[in-house]
Amino acid sequence: MTTRLERNVTYAILALFTVLALTPVIGILSTAFGAQNSLDTGFSLPKDGLHWSNFADAWSRGHFGTYLGNSVLVTAVVVAATTVLAILAAYAFGVMRFPGSTVLFHLFVIGLTLPQEALVVPLYFDLRYAELTDSYWALILPQTAQSLAFGVFWMRTYFRGSARSVIEAARIDGANTWTTLWRVLVPMGRPAISTMVVITFMWTWNEFLMALVMVSDEAHRTVPLGLAFFQGQHSSDAALLAAASVLIALPVVVVYVALQRRFIEGMLGGAVKE
Repeated sequence: MTTRLERNVTYAILALFTVLALTPVIGILSTAFGAQNSLDTGFSLPKDGLHWSNFADAWSRGHFGTYLGNSVLVTAVVVAATTVLAILAAYAFGVMRFPGSTVLFHLFVIGLTLPQEALVVPLYFDLRYAELTDSYWALILPQTAQSLAFGVFWMRTYFRGSARSVIEAARIDGANTWTTLWRVLVPMGRPAISTMVVITFMWTWNEFLMALVMVSDEAHRTVPLGLAFFQGQHSSDAALLAAASVLIALPVVVVYVALQRRFIEGMLGGAVKE
């Protein structure tokens, strides 16, 4: 049992870290609602009211409607493909036994150790040779491959930790491998899957280097790349830049808030324990 003093100290520490985490968020929001071309930034409230028009101006001037659509398309395909492929591969590595499974799994794990900066140039030349640059495939294929390494590692650990009695009971009831996976293990593993989905979504949505190298035409820019060009055009207008940053970060916040309970369950449920 914890004493009242220990609880008070715990709450004080949590409150301190909460303030530290929310400080930059409050600063960005206060700047986003300020007057355009104003020199006031930080935590001061606008003297002449909140300027909601900053978001509309940033949206129209920066063409974020097009960039947002591109990011939604790329992120949705990458997350869906990574989730399905990671579940299938992790089930094979975690539950099934076949020759060479350990070696193949270690090949997947190597993908977690390779820095993106070392791969982006060879990938560019490979995709240019295949005539896939300046297309959605130039963004989808590399990011799916990068996320798949983490997804297989994460889900394999979950499958290895699943109750063997549940799998054996499903097989005794006549369930085949496919049924055991999709009707027994996947519903049980929703917290782990949700954690993988949230992490993959954030990685893909915030990806900048891959989009910068693979895409040169405006029609296929994603929102992080669009924000970089927008910053170059409006570097002196802090209000517009802050408003654009809020627009780009909002989808990530919405997804995390919607899945935060399952995300935390997956992180605390021993999904990374062997």
